[in-house]
Amino acid sequence: MLDWDHWLVKWRVEFWGREWNFVDIGTFTSLVFLHFLSLFAPFYFTWTAFWLAIALYFVSGVGVTLSFHRNLSHRSFKLPRWLEYFFAYCGVLSLQRSPLDWVSVHRSHHQLTDTVKDPHSPVRGFWFSHVGWTIDYRGRNGNYEPRLKNVGDLKRQPYYMFLHYTYPLHYIALGVLLYFLGGMPFLVWGM
Repeated sequence: MLDWDHWLVKWRVEFWGREWNFVDIGTFTSLVFLHFLSLFAPFYFTWTAFWLAIALYFVSGVGVTLSFHRNLSHRSFKLPRWLEYFFAYCGVLSLQRSPLDWVSVHRSHHQLTDTVKDPHSPVRGFWFSHVGWTIDYRGRNGNYEPRLKNVGDLKRQPYYMFLHYTYPLHYIALGVLLYFLGGMPFLVWGM
């Protein structure tokens, strides 16, 4: 049986008892905001907004699975440059960080799978391996090869460097665009 008191104390220490930086605070704030925004979904339901949410789910999902994972991380196939960039941009809209960051973490994960140095290691517990690592920038980047050292192939392309330094702005621009196109229903359901 799980010792809930022990687990809760451990979680509090790992979550609150560490040094937070700007990236951690921004990521945590974004996660809280999006979950808060979802509470308004029943009040802003329209079928158009619903289908927009489904479409954006697939667009960003293709961006992450096809582009970030298969194409950029594993180099499983080649695409024309314009199509590679398009799919990578779709992945940016998922709010899962920049292509450089995502690919770097994933390549490190495969190199160090299920060890303490794995960026989202299950050895550090269920919470950390599923959510905690996303808001522990120093912990995740201090446990494996120095940040972005394993993505030299992508760092040589100015497009990926641009997305790396501006990725939150693209997501904010998506929110503004959705609001202007369809008001609160598009914002709530699209984000």
